[in-house]
Amino acid sequence: MKKLFNILGLLSLLIGMFSFMDFHSSMTKVDYNEANGVLKFTTKMSAPDLERVLKMDSKNGAFENAAKNYVNTNFSASVNNNPIRLTYTGSQVNGETVWVYFEATGIGNINSIKIKNTLLLNDFTNQINLVNIAYKGQQKTMTFQRGKEVNEVSF
Repeated sequence: MKKLFNILGLLSLLIGMFSFMDFHSSMTKVDYNEANGVLKFTTKMSAPDLERVLKMDSKNGAFENAAKNYVNTNFSASVNNNPIRLTYTGSQVNGETVWVYFEATGIGNINSIKIKNTLLLNDFTNQINLVNIAYKGQQKTMTFQRGKEVNEVSF
């Protein structure tokens, strides 16, 4: 019985420690539209995190342009070893979340996608970025963190 209490005490302590740690993440969904050859990117980030990085309130009129420049600087992709041009199509702030939208046009068959994702990695040591890719019924997931800013998947 004493051993059980010790284990429960240790477990409670660990759970308590983790509840005080900050967790920072972003998630990007990539969808391929075969009919028009468009690769659509939708990125979800924490508004307070992005505000801190941009040193600007999300209600500021210049926030959208700053977010666009930030994403363009910190996210790039190649398809079949050829860099693609990502075009920013908009963003929106919804409470504590910022949604950023961008796309690449003229994309044919995809054999591989290589992504460099440094969103928020320089500002938060425990930042983790996820990218989920949907292509012709297949799902692939990439993770990015400090020291692993580039990832590639094959189809």
